[in-house]
Amino acid sequence: MSGLPEVNFRDSAVMVDIFQRASRSMLASPLRRGSLVHLPPRGRLLATGDVHDFPGHLAAIVQLAELSESQDHHVMLHELIHGESLVNGMDFSYRNLALVAELVNLFPLQVHPILANHELAQCFRLSVSKGGGDQVAMFDDGLDYCFGETAEEVATAIREFVLAMPLALRAENGLWCSHSVPNRIDFDRTAFDRALTRDDYSAPAGTAWSFVWGRTHDPAHIAELLKICGCSLFVVGHCHTEMGIESPAPGLVVINSDHERGAVVPIELGCPLPSEADIVRSAIPLGLYRKVDE
Repeated sequence: MSGLPEVNFRDSAVMVDIFQRASRSMLASPLRRGSLVHLPPRGRLLATGDVHDFPGHLAAIVQLAELSESQDHHVMLHELIHGESLVNGMDFSYRNLALVAELVNLFPLQVHPILANHELAQCFRLSVSKGGGDQVAMFDDGLDYCFGETAEEVATAIREFVLAMPLALRAENGLWCSHSVPNRIDFDRTAFDRALTRDDYSAPAGTAWSFVWGRTHDPAHIAELLKICGCSLFVVGHCHTEMGIESPAPGLVVINSDHERGAVVPIELGCPLPSEADIVRSAIPLGLYRKVDE
């Protein structure tokens, strides 16, 4: 399969089933240990940044991931909801999330959604905005419009899906992929090896909270975090980068996949990690693969 799956977005029972099956699949994955997914030491990961329902970019990412071509092809996905494509002030980006959930159902060991701050905000009804109003409320309005009295059933299934997401991906070659890096170093590191709890999702000290809201890219701070996490490279999103990808500090690469210059980058899992500069140079602009009619 090189395209997006066919999904009936207007049937609440279908939506609930898709999200619940994907939740169970992520939690039961043999790659899952505690709150982390440990990628196999072979194959390729297509690393992405924030997607935010940007038109055409999820389809382009799936095309580039080539999931059907090899079981060793992996893709990470995060910050999928709360885009700018509103209809009468309503956000229908639950559809983007449902497509990813169905991809998890189809490719359970290859498709890896990871926790991000906008999904976390939606899950716990925490107001969040990118400058255009309360996106949590607009997302809820979209669910109410589509599903009426069964909207809360869909919202509950979405919350279960979000809470089943791993905190990060890691690989034996030193790669670590999470939505962001923490602003602090005193988070509870035991969260990596166990199921996350409500406290882990809470501000300001929760481990999950820290890994989806941080924006401190000071080189000394990044170096300390690399030691704590036992890795050699962070690949994250959460921060805007004009060209779609950049390396603001040694050991850190930031990717955006949610604007016209959005990008992704393939990383070989069975090889030593390239330099940050080489990773930036190998980025693929999603605009080259986005269909014009989208």
